[in-house]
Amino acid sequence: MKRGYKKLLVILALISSVSVMAGCGGKSTATSGGKKDTLATIKEKGVLTVASSNDAPFAFIDAKTNEFSGIDAEIIKEIAKRLGINKVEMKQIPFENLLVELNNNSVDMVTDGMYVKEERKKLALFTNIWYKEGEAIVIPKDSKVSSKADLKNLVLGGQKGTAFLETAQKWQQAGQVKEVKVFGSQSELMLAVNTGKIDACITDGMVAGYTLSQDSSLSLKILSPYEPEASGMVAAAVRKDDTSLADAVNEKLDEMKKDGTVLKLLEKYGMNKDYFVSVEDGQSK
Repeated sequence: MKRGYKKLLVILALISSVSVMAGCGGKSTATSGGKKDTLATIKEKGVLTVASSNDAPFAFIDAKTNEFSGIDAEIIKEIAKRLGINKVEMKQIPFENLLVELNNNSVDMVTDGMYVKEERKKLALFTNIWYKEGEAIVIPKDSKVSSKADLKNLVLGGQKGTAFLETAQKWQQAGQVKEVKVFGSQSELMLAVNTGKIDACITDGMVAGYTLSQDSSLSLKILSPYEPEASGMVAAAVRKDDTSLADAVNEKLDEMKKDGTVLKLLEKYGMNKDYFVSVEDGQSK
């Protein structure tokens, strides 16, 4: 009698366990591998957390308004809105550590004017292309430098982790610049040129133009004429297995390209149609 009763209890326990699992399964956002879907988690929280090195005009906190601002910021905020995500928060991280922190799960996405490069594609999954742009050479207003050839005996600065620093280092190896010094941020880089610590710097053309238009204390200018050599395609990055998040972002991004939203935002930040990348040309590969 006791043995039969124990068997009944075991059977009832198993039935209860299966029922609970089945009930949970109906609400779960877990993937087949057991990992909770990032897009579903973001929607549950109502917050998308993105990483940026706080470089204007891409993705930065406006000192006057304390708002998340910039071309990348406005694009991702509009995408989030169309996905039903109420808020986008920025976490400031040094540029060279952006993908590291992404894979450490401290942020959901990287949005900071990042070029899509083969070595970066090994570390993250990139969305469709947002837009394209290139580098600029920044020099003092009274500099005698009139072309790239004049940099041969000068010290050039670059920001750590950027494609432009790699370009500068190639120039040094080729004997086209005397020395290359590395700086941790855009502000440090521009200040070094302004104070004479270096003769010039290579940096993002958009960043340079925006910075010089906003900061009258910088007695600097952009070298012209100059043909960019490190122009590239900009996109957002997510973790390799966050395909549903990338797909959702791509869908809304393509909508925004078709309805003119992306081009309007580019123009707002001083970029013309030359920076625009069509839906067809911007597909991730």
